[in-house]
Amino acid sequence: MRPAKFILAVAAIAAGLSLSASSAGAHPHVWVTMKETVLYDNGTITGLQQAWTFDEIYTQTAIEGLDKNGDGKYDREELKELAQVNIDGLKEFEYFTFAKLGDKTLKFKPPVDYWLDYSDKGILTLHFTLPLEAPVPADAPGFNFAVFDSSYFIAFDFAEADAIKLGANAPASCKPAIHEPPDDSDTQALNDAFSSALGQDAQQPGASGTMSSAGTVSLGSSKTVAIECAKS
Repeated sequence: MRPAKFILAVAAIAAGLSLSASSAGAHPHVWVTMKETVLYDNGTITGLQQAWTFDEIYTQTAIEGLDKNGDGKYDREELKELAQVNIDGLKEFEYFTFAKLGDKTLKFKPPVDYWLDYSDKGILTLHFTLPLEAPVPADAPGFNFAVFDSSYFIAFDFAEADAIKLGANAPASCKPAIHEPPDDSDTQALNDAFSSALGQDAQQPGASGTMSSAGTVSLGSSKTVAIECAKS
């Protein structure tokens, strides 16, 4: 099935780029806009619920041939196989999701509750939940996570509104904060080069890279989310 092969090819190429290409030599081929919910239960952080919205070009390529009943719509059942392909293909890359508690790297269990939906605007969104292997105390200092592709083949960035939410049972004293990555000359060079390639007035349809009023693009690929809790 072509869409399945296409998505797996994206993952394979991303891996190759991460190993063989410098960040200044790579550029995004897929844009993802993210919304994240930090999940809580019994006084602990238990995982991350994610929603990744893909760009229009990627969406149209991925859904080709999937409208089995020919009604011009794509329901969850028609997208079920594609969702599975996405999840299977992302495993090799740890779902591009990395969490820490201080300096300690946290591991995730395999994804659960995953599906794709297709919006009225013609956009695919992949929903999935990553449970932590070992939950951490809800108010533990130093919990943070990031979603990024170091090869820059996939550009991840947060949605403009409601990008980060704390789930039910989160401590009232805690709130999320998005931290920009430290200044990096290679990343800046990549941003500048990509902005130049797009042109001052060009925009990628549905892209998650953000265009400023000056015509520059931020790939937003290594922002970190920290859960900050006030001490009582």
